[in-house]
Amino acid sequence: MAGNGAFIVDRFDRIARITFDRPRQLNTLSRRTVVDLCTALDELEADDAVRAIVFTGSGRAFSAGADLSGGSDTFRDRRDEQADGALPATSSRDFGGILALRLFACTRPLVAAINGDAVGLGVTMTLPMDIRIAADSARFGFVFSRRGIVPEACSTWFLPRIVGVGRAIEWAASGRLVGAAEALEAGLVREVVPADDVVTVASRYAAEMVDAGAPTSVAAIRQMMWHGLTHSHPIEAHRVESDLVRHLGAGPDAAEGVQAFIDKRPAQFPTPITEGIRPFRKWWPEIAF
Repeated sequence: MAGNGAFIVDRFDRIARITFDRPRQLNTLSRRTVVDLCTALDELEADDAVRAIVFTGSGRAFSAGADLSGGSDTFRDRRDEQADGALPATSSRDFGGILALRLFACTRPLVAAINGDAVGLGVTMTLPMDIRIAADSARFGFVFSRRGIVPEACSTWFLPRIVGVGRAIEWAASGRLVGAAEALEAGLVREVVPADDVVTVASRYAAEMVDAGAPTSVAAIRQMMWHGLTHSHPIEAHRVESDLVRHLGAGPDAAEGVQAFIDKRPAQFPTPITEGIRPFRKWWPEIAF
């Protein structure tokens, strides 16, 4: 078990779990927490034994979003207060967006076990995740207009793709709290369950995604699907698919997968994720801010 005071990282067999652990503050997130979360994701992705990652919260909230304890200065750009301008290059960036892009780039399936209210960054950070399981008591709030700002964490890109542009505008413009049943109907969440069952059900979905597939295949599929949303023509997907099918089809995982099918036994894929995915990262370059 590891953590930084704001969250805890546990490993259960092939599934890692990140638990936001500031229940008295409703698991609010600071810029420092976001930086530490990105570092934790780097470490988990470097571990080939970790096949999927589940996020949840402690206490009665998943996360109430950005830490507003700074009051009216919370969203202020402090670069103009520095005589020499000596701030990191990321200081002008929305820190929720930094986290969302790191989650987007992750090679492991990501599942949100939303145990309670998810508001602001607490909900937008779940949008780059692959499956969201919600407690029946959970509420979702894209409350930015009520704080005098606009949505962050790349949510104006993710949310319309998940629930449709009309619903996305309605939710974000009104800033109203959306109940679990409405979130389910809109496709924001995959399943609604009692709060006590959220982590168990989310972990089951995570395990189902990684139990039978080759680790490299699962990692590549996640990247192909998410980045496919940016393609302007299906030929772009055809190029990526042709490259991966050709190379993976000639490799040891494909040989094992076919032989296991013939033998009617579970496959034992030999290629570690970090090694297997490396040749294909050229298709998913990081874009500079």
